[in-house]
This record gives sequence, structure tokens and C-alpha cells, in this order.
Amino acid sequence: MEDKKTYNYWRQVRATFWSRRSNRWALRGLFFLVFVAVFGDFIANEKPLYCKLDGQVSFPVLKQYGIQLGWVEAEAAYFNANWSDLDYEAVVFPPIPYSASTFDRSNMQLTSPFAQQNIPSWRWRHWLGTDEVGRDIAAGLVSGTRTALQVGLIAMSIATLIGLFLGLLAGYFGDDSFRLRALPMGLYLLVLPFLIFYAFMVDASVLPFGGIWLFRLVFFLLMSFLVFSLGGLLSKWFRFRKNWTLPLDSLIMRLVEVINSLPGLLLILAVLAIVKAPSISYVMVVIGLISWTSVARYIRAELLKIRQLDYMVAGKALGYSHTRLLWRHALPNGIRPVLIAVSFGMAGAILLEAFLSFLGIGLPAEAVTWGSLIRKIQANATTGAWWIALFPGLAIFFTVTIFNLIGEGLTEAMSE
Repeated sequence: MEDKKTYNYWRQVRATFWSRRSNRWALRGLFFLVFVAVFGDFIANEKPLYCKLDGQVSFPVLKQYGIQLGWVEAEAAYFNANWSDLDYEAVVFPPIPYSASTFDRSNMQLTSPFAQQNIPSWRWRHWLGTDEVGRDIAAGLVSGTRTALQVGLIAMSIATLIGLFLGLLAGYFGDDSFRLRALPMGLYLLVLPFLIFYAFMVDASVLPFGGIWLFRLVFFLLMSFLVFSLGGLLSKWFRFRKNWTLPLDSLIMRLVEVINSLPGLLLILAVLAIVKAPSISYVMVVIGLISWTSVARYIRAELLKIRQLDYMVAGKALGYSHTRLLWRHALPNGIRPVLIAVSFGMAGAILLEAFLSFLGIGLPAEAVTWGSLIRKIQANATTGAWWIALFPGLAIFFTVTIFNLIGEGLTEAMSE
């Protein structure tokens, strides 16, 4: 009966969401953005999709993926070839025959979309114009779409995982239900400063796994688990069974208040300022680490209500484990506001990434994003190059609007 009610509820949510025209168009727009991000190399690329050269058939774009994955060895001619000037027997280029990093030296100095362009045929036209070094704006928009969705998806995935974990603990256990054995906890608190120092502060040359932050984090978590396990064995050995009651709800909510009290942009700038090599990975992680608080608050509020319901009380009386009650009963019934928060959070993450790239912070200089395209208007403000700011600005506007419409649609559909 419970499965049938759950199915009917989500079917009703889908029907209500789909009944509004704005929601339908927003979802179609999201599918279009995902399509552009996934197949961007087949949409904008200076390499052909298919070509026949000297009697040999090849697929250079697909070969590019094989080279990146290490499956195919590429000769020097592949990297040095000027693909537009080769004498093909047959060729099929992508719709936009330029990459975001392609320099068209024949159309430099801010070529307008409506200006006469120095091109062999209309097939090579820059439909949205070029920047001051001849890079195609349309190809830059395709590259920026991938970056924007990648930042939004990964940053909000990090934020959702952290927020769900902490919010579930705060709402389910409260201040008086979470107990830890004193010896393992005391041992861990004693060793914690050394773990933090060795995992995150020691020079990379000293560590066996180098300076890769993912490996540092895995090492820290693994050592934390080993310390807790050692503490548990010592507790059994010495028969020390004293427990500590940890006020999880108060601690987590105070942490949420601290994170929310810090100016998010200044915190991001401070963290990215100490990064030696700018990378989009750092941007995604930092945005995710400061965006989890809304998810935690929503899921905590739901769990404070759900834990008092009859089926949760019955589950505790039947001796169900906390893990089963949390993941099989509490979380499925409390996930609704989290979906709404994630939708709005995606829009915020994309807007924040665009602002950072506009300032030239956190991303490599060669990275092409919507924000980096708009930044070019600063150096060309007196030239009247309106297309440099207009098209990337519209892309940001439409993307943020799409996620906001989806969030509003989910709010309406789930509240009925």
C-alpha cells in the first residue's frame, strides 16, 4: 500500500508540473542545454566529424576522445594540422567549424555578426562574431555551456551530499539521541590535529601519494576510520563502556549559522587566492562547500516532523537500526524540499561561476566560459562590440531562468 501511495504521489507531481506551459518549456530548455554540453565537441570543433584524405577515412573528433582516454596514439600531424586548409576528398565539418580556442587570423579585431567577413564561403561564417583575437563567440558559448552545467551539477552534488548527511543527523538524532563511546571519541580527538596536519598541511613531496587533494581526503578518512576502529577494540579489551551524548542538532545548526554569516564571495576569493594552479575543480569544490546549508536546513526541518510519525516510532519499537530508519523510511519521505533547494542552488552556482570567471578568478587563463567572454567587454568598451557581452549574457540569463522556473514548478507541484 505504501509503494502504491508513493507512486501515485510522484505521478501527481509529474502531472501538476507538466500542466504548466512555463514548466514544460523550462524542462525542454534544460534538455537542450544538456545536449549542447554533452555533444559540444560535435557541435563546435575545427576538426571534421568525418573526412577522407589520401584514400583513408577517419573520424578526427572521435579520435580526439580516444587520445584523451589513452586508447589511441596520435601522430604529430594530428596536432599540427590546419584542418580547414587540407585537400579533402570528402569531408563533413560540425555546424560550427571552430573550437573555443581556434584563432581565425583572417577575422581578428572584433568582427561583428553582421559585418563583411574574410571567409571562403558562408560555411565558415562567424554567425555570432569574433573577439579581438579571432575566436568564434558561438564556439565559446558551446564551451561555456559545458562549464556552467558541470559547475552547477558537481557543486550542487557536493552540497547535496554534505547537506543531506548533516541535516539527516541533526533532524533525526536531535540533541539527546546520538551517543558515542567515550574511548574511541577521546582517542580520535587526541589524534585529529596530527591527522589534519599530515593529510592537508605537509608538503606534497613528503607524501607517498603526492599533493592530489582527493588522495589527501581519502587518506584522512581512512586514517579516521582506523583510529575509531582501534578505539573500539580498546574499549572491548578494557571493557570501558562509558558513552558520551553528543548534541548533534545544536552543533550542526551552529555550524550552519557560522557558514551563513561568512560572506560567500569573500570566502571563495580567500580560498582560491591560496591555490597555486587555478582549476575549475577548485571552483566546483569551493562552491559546493559553502552551498550545503540550505539543503541541511530543509532536510532537518522535515526530519523533525517525520521522526515523530507513527511509522518511525513503530520502527524504533521493532528494533530497526538507525541506518534502515534513515535511508529507507525518513529520507524518501523528506526529500521533497531538497529537490527544490537543489534546483535553485544550480542557478546560484552557475551565476556564481560566471561572476568568478568575469573577475578572472579561479579558472585558468585559457578557459572559455560565459563570464570570461563578457569580461572582454572591459578591454573593448569603446569599440562598441556589443555582441561580446550580449550573447553570453543572454545565455546566463536563460540558464538561470530555466532553473528558477523548474524550482518554482517543483514548489507548486509538491505543495499540492
